[in-house]
Amino acid sequence: MQRPASALIAIVLLGAAPAHADDAPPVTGNVAVTSDYVFRGLSQTWGKPAIQGGGDYAAASGFAAGTWASSISERSFPGAAMELDLYASYGRSFGRDWSWRAGVYGYLYPGGNLDRANPRLPARSFDTLEANVALGWKWLTLKYNQALTDYFGADVEEGYAGNSRGTRYVQLDATLPLRGAWSLALHAGHTHYPNGLLAALPGGARKPDYSDVGATLKYQLSAQWALSGGVTHASNAAFYRHTTSLLNPDDVGDIGGTRGFVMLQGTF
Repeated sequence: MQRPASALIAIVLLGAAPAHADDAPPVTGNVAVTSDYVFRGLSQTWGKPAIQGGGDYAAASGFAAGTWASSISERSFPGAAMELDLYASYGRSFGRDWSWRAGVYGYLYPGGNLDRANPRLPARSFDTLEANVALGWKWLTLKYNQALTDYFGADVEEGYAGNSRGTRYVQLDATLPLRGAWSLALHAGHTHYPNGLLAALPGGARKPDYSDVGATLKYQLSAQWALSGGVTHASNAAFYRHTTSLLNPDDVGDIGGTRGFVMLQGTF
């Protein structure tokens, strides 16, 4: 069994506290309603709407930390009604247009556990801790993420051949300002697992590795509010378009493929 990610997250974030507690860094908050919560190309709400919100803290020294939460589906996270994220990082600018940042990111699922789907199932937390490093140039960012724990519970308890610690996600993101209040965000990423399923799915798929791409068009309604619309696509249809709910083996859905969403977001 893995050490609970929540404990690792607390240790890492406490150790990453800023050196000058008397500083008064900017603090921002955000709230949003979205038609579908899509994370790395996969729906976390099984195509249903989500309510989201969080807060961020940024110091002039380069340290940043924050928290964010979203409603999710118990079909993927039995017992959990919410995903709670905690993160911290440090970064600086260099040269004329370059920047770098390194940090940790924790995904927590309060109340969530595999045995909440069925008491006869083994206990398995979905909590996940990642380390990441990013390099930015103007409007382009390349980021590498690696799981320090099992990756969202993908371990022997869920039918995998070994643990998923070390799962990697590489992403390339671009944010392009357009005319007036419009902007365009482009994304491409790839997820690589060190393990796969012991028994193949009905279509023959064993490996959960996949790539995802996305494009989001945003219109800034006011200084605080923005409306966005986007489309995403995840590969490996044999694995993700026939995903079985952890609550009911007869409940099968498509959490990958091509999907669209609209979002209303406020910042303050």
